[in-house]
Amino acid sequence: MAARERSHWAWGYCESFPDDDMRDALAAQVGALLGREFTRNTIPSIDDARLPEPRISPPSELGESCSTHRADRILHTYGKAYPDILRAFRGDFSTAPDWVAYPKSEDDITSILAHCSAEGIAVIPYGGGTSVVGGVEAAVGDGYRGAVSLDLRHLDRVLDVDPISRLVCVQAGATGPVLEEQLAVHGFTLRHFPQSFEFSTVGGWIATRAGGHFATLYTHIDDLVCSIRTVTPAGVWQSRRLPASGAGPNPDRFILGSEGILGVITEAWLRVQQRPRHRASASVTFVKYEDGVRACRLLSQSGLYPSNCRLLDRTDALLGGVFVDGEAVLLVAFESADHPLGPWIERALAILTAEGGVCPDGPILREDVGSAAAAAATYKQSFLRAPYMHSALVSLGVVADTFETACSWDRFESLDVAVRGEVLEAMQRECGGGVIGRRFTHVYPDGPAPYYTFLAPAKRGNELEQWTAIKDSASRAILASGGTITHHHAVGRTHRPYYRAERPDVFAAALSAAKRAVDPRGIMNPGVILSSDER
Repeated sequence: MAARERSHWAWGYCESFPDDDMRDALAAQVGALLGREFTRNTIPSIDDARLPEPRISPPSELGESCSTHRADRILHTYGKAYPDILRAFRGDFSTAPDWVAYPKSEDDITSILAHCSAEGIAVIPYGGGTSVVGGVEAAVGDGYRGAVSLDLRHLDRVLDVDPISRLVCVQAGATGPVLEEQLAVHGFTLRHFPQSFEFSTVGGWIATRAGGHFATLYTHIDDLVCSIRTVTPAGVWQSRRLPASGAGPNPDRFILGSEGILGVITEAWLRVQQRPRHRASASVTFVKYEDGVRACRLLSQSGLYPSNCRLLDRTDALLGGVFVDGEAVLLVAFESADHPLGPWIERALAILTAEGGVCPDGPILREDVGSAAAAAATYKQSFLRAPYMHSALVSLGVVADTFETACSWDRFESLDVAVRGEVLEAMQRECGGGVIGRRFTHVYPDGPAPYYTFLAPAKRGNELEQWTAIKDSASRAILASGGTITHHHAVGRTHRPYYRAERPDVFAAALSAAKRAVDPRGIMNPGVILSSDER
């Protein structure tokens, strides 16, 4: 079977990108929302991409594991944030890596890092290329002879299974679908489904502390990691496989969220689960958004731990194609491999309806069908299709993006007012208008993780400046209101200036020292998390 072709500029597979009729329908929908007329632009050809000649070539001893082919360099230039897609749509690949490495073993990685350390060449670990914070772009400055993108696609196997402990050892290059296919043979699942699931990898999830399927309890990949193996320029960094340990600082906590600045994650032991057999869900609407927020808080503090607890406001529901009779809709669900969930969903509905929620269809069990189940299915489908639609919006001339945060419950109301106010003002100033939607992706007993989507009309030739102004307004408002610059999108290069304001200075010094210890030449993903003067 022929490999499916990845788009050189947009999200995902070329065959899955919205066709002309779908883009016309999207243009009409967004036009009605923004009060403007939008028309589709011509999809760019990879033949029109502009990129510089390689400054360096891979050494002969690395053989066929490296490529300077034009298409390989183009496909490894950007992640999938709005600025990435826009520049790629314009044909601007000026920051393309000089060559791409495709190691097939840890020995290959060790050889590549040794060569790049000796030659002063930057190395950017690359999983699925789904970063939305500039985490895989070779924008490394002038202090390097060149830059290499290190693609782990060949390291994608489940190496070992411990069914008694429910642990599996997985290579870091396994994508979500590839991992789940291998786990299914053993009756297991990781149940980690970020929106990038189709293309993102185990190593990428760990490196960015990715948020996944579960809205409560096991929200981040952190909760599913047992141990990690990383190849650094100074040697191998591997922790022991233990359920828990109180022996000093946890070495895995340094690697989780390190975004490739310390080394290349090659494999990890992960905590897996039996595949769920029992499910229960409900769709609950609220006349007032504030009632939905309060209901979410009480549910998150109840100890019921729903697998899904996503609150959508009216605008976000509209963008996701979910009907809402009110100002908010809460999609709540439970799942289990062990027991029926009737008592859990019934108690959850009692909490939600006591706060003004309405669930006319009642709970939906696994075998049942109904409008609530249809709403959940529609949202799930739109959730996975959203990145494709985001790329389509760029092709229509829409400034469109998302940002997220987390804060304590007592700060949410003031943060939400400040963030939406600043973003709406920035869109009015820069674009002449725009809309913003919000939802909770994850909830904790002490606070929610709000996720915002904004759309605004672009001014041709000024799109990057518009996006930068909106993003900066949102980021400053988040920090000023007591939120984190990112709950699960990572730091990368985009969030680095704001992350500096969030982290303790003494910790930054400790992180810099750790990087110098394992990466003396500073070749690992320079510019991510730490600035050039900190590395």
